[in-house]
Amino acid sequence: MTSLASDSAMILAAGIGKRMRPLTATQPKPLVRVAGRPLIDHCLDKLAEAGVARAVVNVHYLADALEAHLKTRKKPPQTEISDERDQLLETGGGMVKAAGLLPDPFFCINSDNLWLDGPRDVFAELSAAWDANRMDALLLLVPHARAMNYRGEGDFHLDGWGRVTRRKPGRIAPFIYSGVQLVSHRLLRDAPEGAFSTNVLWQRAIEEERLYGISHNGVWFEVGEPGAIAPTEEFLARG
Repeated sequence: MTSLASDSAMILAAGIGKRMRPLTATQPKPLVRVAGRPLIDHCLDKLAEAGVARAVVNVHYLADALEAHLKTRKKPPQTEISDERDQLLETGGGMVKAAGLLPDPFFCINSDNLWLDGPRDVFAELSAAWDANRMDALLLLVPHARAMNYRGEGDFHLDGWGRVTRRKPGRIAPFIYSGVQLVSHRLLRDAPEGAFSTNVLWQRAIEEERLYGISHNGVWFEVGEPGAIAPTEEFLARG
């Protein structure tokens, strides 16, 4: 059994969820229900099943509703809040703000993620592949055939050593970023102030050959807009 590389995760849950309107007009996107459960509960349940004990959740849009929901949960992981009510910091800025609450390394998950594991859960897979001496971050990537509802051109390539490079303009890349990663504090060093995308930090890691990825062996669902909910629920109902 693989021991986990971290006992803690950050869940990125502060976004406004424009693509999920009108469902996000009155609720934050992490509380949109798929298969009878809020999206963030799918993430928290996966963390609990894997043995991750703590989750730091950043909040901004309709933060009170999200905090109130988190207080209703009875089982692990224990949740703490990184408050971005005053300023939405995007993915990179959100991680930097929460870094003091997180060990090195830590898992980081987009709150609108929904996936089925392969033979092992994704946190065990990332932990088994993690090498702190070589990696600033390790991304869970999904091939197109395992990415349900996805209609894009892909995000990344992997070389024979697992190093990540970006899709070339006008081309198709074989892997999509799943929204799950394992992050070293080294990735966050000398970060910009305020709001910025994790892409800024990833780009530096790519140039230093310290951004790595592994391919997800299960199924991942793109649930970015209301039209993706019904086909996702139909797939899950088929078992």
